[in-house]
Amino acid sequence: MAQASGIKNDISKGLFDDRLLDIYADKEQLTYQKKRFTDALDKFIQLYGDREISIFSAPGRSEVGGNHTDHQHCQVLAAGLNIDVIAIVAATDDGVIKIVSDHRDIDPIDTKDLAKKDAEENTSKALIRGVAAKLQSDGYQVGGFVAYMTSDVLQGSGLSSSAAFEVTIGTILSGLYNRMEISPVYIAQASQYAENIYFGKPCGLMDQMASSVGSLVNIDFEDPDNPKIKKVDVDFATFHHSLCIVDTKGDHANLTPEYAAIPGELKNLCAFFGRAYLREIPEEEFYKKLPEARKAVGDRAVLRAMHVYEDHKRVSLEVAALTEGRFEDFKDLIIASGRSSFQYLQNVYANSDVQEQGVSVALALSERFLEGKGAWRVHGGGFAGTIQAFVPDEMVEEYRSYMDGFLGEGSCHVLKVRKYGGMQIL
Repeated sequence: MAQASGIKNDISKGLFDDRLLDIYADKEQLTYQKKRFTDALDKFIQLYGDREISIFSAPGRSEVGGNHTDHQHCQVLAAGLNIDVIAIVAATDDGVIKIVSDHRDIDPIDTKDLAKKDAEENTSKALIRGVAAKLQSDGYQVGGFVAYMTSDVLQGSGLSSSAAFEVTIGTILSGLYNRMEISPVYIAQASQYAENIYFGKPCGLMDQMASSVGSLVNIDFEDPDNPKIKKVDVDFATFHHSLCIVDTKGDHANLTPEYAAIPGELKNLCAFFGRAYLREIPEEEFYKKLPEARKAVGDRAVLRAMHVYEDHKRVSLEVAALTEGRFEDFKDLIIASGRSSFQYLQNVYANSDVQEQGVSVALALSERFLEGKGAWRVHGGGFAGTIQAFVPDEMVEEYRSYMDGFLGEGSCHVLKVRKYGGMQIL
C-alpha cells in the first residue's frame, strides 16, 4: 500500500495510464478517469487524512440476453461495462465500516452487530451490513475500514448500480481481510443475499454475477450455488458495432413492487405445477396444462412464463451467433428478445403509472432510426431506466445526437465491455 497523496501524484504524472487503459478499454476515457481518480483521492484525504490506502472497483453491467431469466434458474448473457464504482479505502482496527459515497454520508456499521435491521430495508446500510453478515456467517474475516466511493454507474437506470456497490463491499472485505481469496462467484452470491434478505428486493443473481466476474459471459443458473460460467470471447468492435445504453431519465429505484411481481407471479405458477422454479417444469408440461394454469394464476403469469422459456433458449442461440460470427442473426435475436419482453413479460412500463413510458418511447425512436441496421431492446429489470442498442459504428454519433435530441443531452452512452469484474486496482 502507499500514501493517498503519493498515488494521486503518480496518477497525475501518467504512471497509471496503462493500467487505466487496460481497465476501461477506451483511450477517450483516459483524461476523465485520471481526474476522477485524483478527485476521489483528494476527497478521501479531506475526509480521513493522508494515509495508506487501497483502491477497489466493481463495474456496472449490461444484460445482453436473458431478460428476467436468472431468478427462474435459466441462462443469461451478460457483460461488465467500463463504468464502475471506485473506492479509496483504508483498513481500521475498530471493526467499524464508515463510507461516504459521492454525496451520501452513510451511517457507520459496526461489524460486531451484523443482524438484519428492519428499519434499514431499502438503504445502503442494509447492503453493507448484509454482505458483511453473509461473509462472516460462512467463515470469512470481516473488519473495519473507512472509504470514499464514487460511481459513474447511473442509479436507477438498469445498469445495476446497487450490484456494483454490493460487489465493491465484498471485494474490499476480500482484499483487506481475506488476502483477495474470496471467489467472484461467492462475492456475487453474498451480494444477492444482501439485496434479497437485508435490502428487501427479490432479485436474481445475474446483476451481481456480471459485476463480480466481468467480461462477456454466458451464465447458466440451473444450480445457483454452482453456476456454470463461460466466457464469450467476442469483441463487438470486430463486427463494427457499438453497444449503446440510452438513459430515458426514468428512475426505477422506487418500482420494486412492479419488479417483484414478476418472480412473485412465476412463483405462484410454479407452485401450481408443484415445482419451485420454471426451469424445473418441462415446456411440454407447461403447455399441456396451460388452460388450468390460466385459471389458477391468471394470464399475465402465463405470458411471463412463455417469455422466460423463449428467452432462455435465445441465450444459447445468441452465444452461438456471436462465436460463429453471425452478427446479423445475433441482432435479430436481440430484437426478438425485446419484443418478447414488451409483449409477454410486460416490463417496459409500470402499470401503476401508464402515462410514464419513457422506455417505450426510446424503443420506438430506436426502431425508427435503426430498423434494418441495428438492434434494440429493454435493458435490465425494466419498467423505467434504460434501453440497450447495438448500433453500426458509422451511425453511432448520429444515433447519439438523435436520441439526445428527444431525451435530453447526455442520454445516450457509448460503452465497452470491461474484462475485469470486482477487483483490487491498488
